[in-house]
Amino acid sequence: MTRDEKKAEAIKRMKLADIFPQTIKQFEEDGYVSISEPPVGAFFWAEGEDLQRIRDFEEKHNALVYLVIRSYTDFGKMDCYLYVSDYPEEWAQDREDLANSEPMAYVYNHDMPDCSEFGCIGTRRSIAAGLLRTW
Repeated sequence: MTRDEKKAEAIKRMKLADIFPQTIKQFEEDGYVSISEPPVGAFFWAEGEDLQRIRDFEEKHNALVYLVIRSYTDFGKMDCYLYVSDYPEEWAQDREDLANSEPMAYVYNHDMPDCSEFGCIGTRRSIAAGLLRTW
């Protein structure tokens, strides 16, 4: 799959999740990946080390990250990467999971990087039209 095909799918998913329209536009036009920050789920662009980790993940897994949900837990600071995989046969299920607020994500643990992993997470829309992790 090409990056453009993945980007088109990512935009569909962002609209499905009812993400803040300006965040979608910035991703679509300029390629900015945004981090939804607690407590209100406001968006900030990924920069510096955060952006480098995202790009490393994309290269390693041939994926496209379209949104990061940051959370602070008993296990440390976590970044949940919502991404489009290189497997279009999975995309319909990925959209359904997102619509049910249970998307597949890669969770990067800042405090214990060795504990980073793939898995489903719970989400809810924030008051700032971002996403927050619920579980």
